[in-house]
Amino acid sequence: MLLQVLGTAAGGGLPQWNCACPGCAGARAHPERRRRHASLAVRADAGRWYIVNATPDIGDQIEDTPALHPGPGARQTPVAGVVLTDAELDHTLGVARLREADSLELVATAPVREALRTGPRLDAVLGPYAVLNWRELGTAPLPLGPELEAVAVPVAAKRPRYAVGTGADDPHWVVALVLREPATGKSLVYAPALAAWPDALREAVEAADCVIVDGTFWDEDEPVRTGISTRTASGMGHLPIDGSAGTAHRLAGLRARRLYTHLNNTNPLTDPADDRHKQLADRGLEAAADGMVIEL
Repeated sequence: MLLQVLGTAAGGGLPQWNCACPGCAGARAHPERRRRHASLAVRADAGRWYIVNATPDIGDQIEDTPALHPGPGARQTPVAGVVLTDAELDHTLGVARLREADSLELVATAPVREALRTGPRLDAVLGPYAVLNWRELGTAPLPLGPELEAVAVPVAAKRPRYAVGTGADDPHWVVALVLREPATGKSLVYAPALAAWPDALREAVEAADCVIVDGTFWDEDEPVRTGISTRTASGMGHLPIDGSAGTAHRLAGLRARRLYTHLNNTNPLTDPADDRHKQLADRGLEAAADGMVIEL
C-alpha cells in the first residue's frame, strides 16, 4: 500500500489568513513550518489514486505530488475519486475545485452525502460542470480497486455548523477510514477528527499497520487557554493528544506506526523545535509532515 500525506493542518491551514498567533506568526517567519489542510492520497492500483478529503488546498496539493499529475493524455488524470470522512467545509470545499472533470467519484457515508447535497448543494452547483457519482461508504468493505478497499468506522454524530438541526443523530457523520490491501492484509486507519474512541476504533487501530489520527490540540484546555474558543478540545469535537482524556496513551502500546495530523495553529507541535516532539518520540509517536510518503 502506497500513501502520500498531502496536508496536516486543521481548518484554516498554517498560517491561517486572519491569525497572528505564535503558530501562524512562526509559519510566516519560517516557511518550512507551513502546513496545508489535512488530506491524504492513496494508490488504489497502477495509475489510480484516491484523495481522502478534498481541502481548499487541493489544487496545490495535486501540483506538489507528481504521482497525481495528469497525463499522458491531455485530460487524463490519475485521480480516481475523493473519499470523505465527514462533511466539514475544510474537508469538502476542494470538491468544487475539481469541477473541470467530466465526472467525479465521491465516496461518503449517507449523512455526509445528504448534507453536501442539501447544504452547499454540491450536485446542483457542480451539475452544469461535472457529473458527481456518489458511492456509499459504510462498515462493509467497499472496493476502490483491485488493490484497495475502504471501511468506515463511525466515531461521532458531530455535524458541521451549516447542517446543525438537520438529519438524525448518526455516528456516521464522522468516521475513521480503514484502508486495506486485500492481497497483503496491510491496513491504515486515517481519523483526522475524533470526538470519541469507540470499541470498533480500538479494534481497528490494534489490527492496523499504520495509524494517522486527530492531533488538533495538544491538551484539553488549549482552545480556552489560547483564547480561540470558550470550549475545551473535547467540547469542540477533538480528543486531545495529552492527558487522561488524550489519545497518546491509547496509541502508545500499538504495533503500528502512529502519527498525528490535523494540527491546529495553536498546537505547539507546529514548532519543530518544541520539546513536545520528544515527548511523542519517547512514546513511539510522531507528528506527520506534509509530503510524507508511507509504504506499507
